[in-house]
Formats: sequence, C-alpha cells, structure tokens
Amino acid sequence: MHQKTREQFLARLQPGVVIIPAAHEATRSNDTEFPFRQDSDFQYLTGFPEPDAIAVLRPGHEKPYVLFVRPKDREREIWTGIRAGVHGAVDEYGADEAYELGEWETKLPELLRGNRRVYVKLGHDAAVDEAVIRTIADLRRRGRQGVEAPSEVIDPAPILAEMRLFKRDEEVGILARACDISVEGHLAAMRQTRPDMNEYEVQALVEYEFRKRGASAPGYGTIVAGGANATILHYVENNRPLRDGDLLLIDAGAEFGAFTGDITRTFPVGKKFEGAARDVYQVVLDAQHAALKASKPGSTLDDVHNAACRALTQGLVELKVLEGDVEELLREHAYRPYYMHRTSHWLGMDVHDVGAYVRDGEVRSLEAGMAFTVEPGLYFHGDTAAPAHFHGIGVRIEDNVLITPDGHRNLTAGVPTGIAEIEALRGEG
Repeated sequence: MHQKTREQFLARLQPGVVIIPAAHEATRSNDTEFPFRQDSDFQYLTGFPEPDAIAVLRPGHEKPYVLFVRPKDREREIWTGIRAGVHGAVDEYGADEAYELGEWETKLPELLRGNRRVYVKLGHDAAVDEAVIRTIADLRRRGRQGVEAPSEVIDPAPILAEMRLFKRDEEVGILARACDISVEGHLAAMRQTRPDMNEYEVQALVEYEFRKRGASAPGYGTIVAGGANATILHYVENNRPLRDGDLLLIDAGAEFGAFTGDITRTFPVGKKFEGAARDVYQVVLDAQHAALKASKPGSTLDDVHNAACRALTQGLVELKVLEGDVEELLREHAYRPYYMHRTSHWLGMDVHDVGAYVRDGEVRSLEAGMAFTVEPGLYFHGDTAAPAHFHGIGVRIEDNVLITPDGHRNLTAGVPTGIAEIEALRGEG
C-alpha cells in the first residue's frame, strides 16, 4: 500500500528531491515521553514506525526511495525496543537505499546537487529546515565550479493533502475498522453507564474497548461530559460525578492503522430522555438526519452545514428559544449562540484531517472517496438568552460518512441515535 502511495505521489511531482521527516519523541515530564505517534504524512508515504527518520524521495530516479534511520544499538534496544536499522529499512519497509541517521547531513549535498527543486515543508522540522537551507547556500557558493544548486523550494503538503482526501479501497478498509472499534466503545458506554459513576470511569470503559479490540490509542482526547459540562465543546477534565436526570455527551474515537474514528453520542445518565433534554435531543437528531441526507456526490460541506442549520433553527423556533421567520433567522445566524461550530470536517489519518475545503474560491463539491464527520449540536450555557429550563443542556450527535458514487455510507451507524433505540440499549446493562 505504501509503495503504491509513493508511486502515485511521485507521479504528481516535477523532477526534484522530496524530504519528509518523521515525528520525534516528545518529553512528557523529566525523563518520560508521551506515547510515540508517527507524523501522518511520513506514515502515509512510508509506513515506517520509528521516530527521527527522514525519507528522501526522488521522482524519476532508479532508486527513488531513500531512508535515513536510527542505527542498530544493542544497549538502547535493551531499554526501548528493537530498531529496524539500515537493513530493516530496506528488507522490511521497502527502501531502495538506507543510511544511518548520522549520515544525513553528509549525504544531503549529494542528494540535492543537480536538482532544481526541493520539496520540503519549511517550518515543520527546524533541524531539517536548517540543514536544507545551509546545504543549498553551500551549493550555490560553488556555482563557479559548475555545481548546480536548487532554485525552488516547494511545499509538498498540498499535494499530499489532496491525495489523503480521497480514500482508496485499502484505506477505506482501515478507516472502517477504526470506526467499527469506535462503535464498540460507545455501545459499551451506553450499556454500562449508571448514575453516580464518575466521568473518568466511563472514559475507562470506552478506551478499554478500544484497546481490547486492537486500537493503538484514542485518536484524540476522549470527551466524557455529563450535564452542563456538555456545553463546553472540548471538555477534557472528565472528573465529575454523573447525576440521574442529566445527559451525558461522549465524543471519542479509536485509532487503528493510523486512521481514526470520531463519534459523538448523547444519552441520558438514567434510563430515559426526559423533559427539555428530550426536546433538545430530538431537534439535534432531526438536524443530523437532514445533514446526512445532504451528504452525497455533487453537494458541498456548506450544503451539509446549511441543512443542519435550517433544521436547528426550525427546532429552536418550535422550542420557543428563537422567535421570528426561519428564513430571516437563518440570514441573521440567530442559531449561533447555541450552535457555534461547523457541521463537518474531513476525517482520516488525523481527526481533523488535511484537504482543501475551498478550490478556486469556491467550496469544493463532494466526491466518492471523501470521508468527513456530520455533527450538529445545541449547547445552552447558563448565560444564554434561552429559557432557564434549557440551561446546562448540551447535545451533539456525530457520525462518520464516506461519500460513495451514488450517495454515502455511514461508517458509524452501529451506534443508535433514535430515542427509543438508545433507551432500549440503556436498559440492557
């Protein structure tokens, strides 16, 4: 899969040299590190799992794929795990040539010499930037000796982003697996959450299912927000007790094979949706249905968002939170105090994945292979103008959608959204 990716990527480039650095380990505190997660572009092109590596790609070259990797080191491997080394980079990960990382700056002039273009994301890795800029300057100083130095530095990120936006069959399979695992985490929470549990207990339930089913980690910080905490969009404390009568909002997704799911569900801490919470939930559910209906080839993410906003605005009028004509309220964006985010974002290797939303000044049309979220919501903070019985209610419903040639596929439909279905699941525990 990665070899095919490299071939397709190189076919989009003009002659030159591409430099893609891996991620580095990040210190958590003192001498401990955060769990390592590979840079998404580097992972996309190489599949090489180790930190600090550098990939050099050369379109049209007989050996187009060069890897610089950490050397084998018996002492370090005893403490921190086996390294692929130079031979593993070739034999296991398909590099045409591989060198120890210490040879990177020595080899760089040879790699850049005679090439007009260098593709590198300046500002992404300061050490790589410094080495490339210094090497280009050194080569230019040798121009009287007939040395040809690069004259163009080009950012490869837009090309990679456009490729990553369209999921191939293999990638759809991996993303679907990440979504399936995410579904199981949410189902476990719906079945097992009870009043007087703590938010972090529910987080543990969800993330246990993720790891149990093969996910490498959550794809982002899990949100478990009971009651008024759900009105905070990126609430991450997850340390409050859950009260009967409140709603619980869980926004969580599993990462599998470097792709991530991204599901949000809101359900009662008790057995039933009641009162104002039930009414608000139904409005958001109607908005999600409208947004999903708009998710099809030829539509745009603006169409998806506008469908959600129309349904939310109509619902807010029916709830007597807003007054007036729906069309006029939409023009005034009167819903914004209660719905302040967009309905969709691209989804893939990153939870907010790469890919241009606008092309040539216009919102791009949806095409087969694009994956994104559909996540309308309503949030009633205590200081809003809404009637007091809505204060402290937060609802979001989020699914992951893949555009197909004739419509869309909801990759996360396995977690129910209907009120009756959720209440039935709540009673199963």
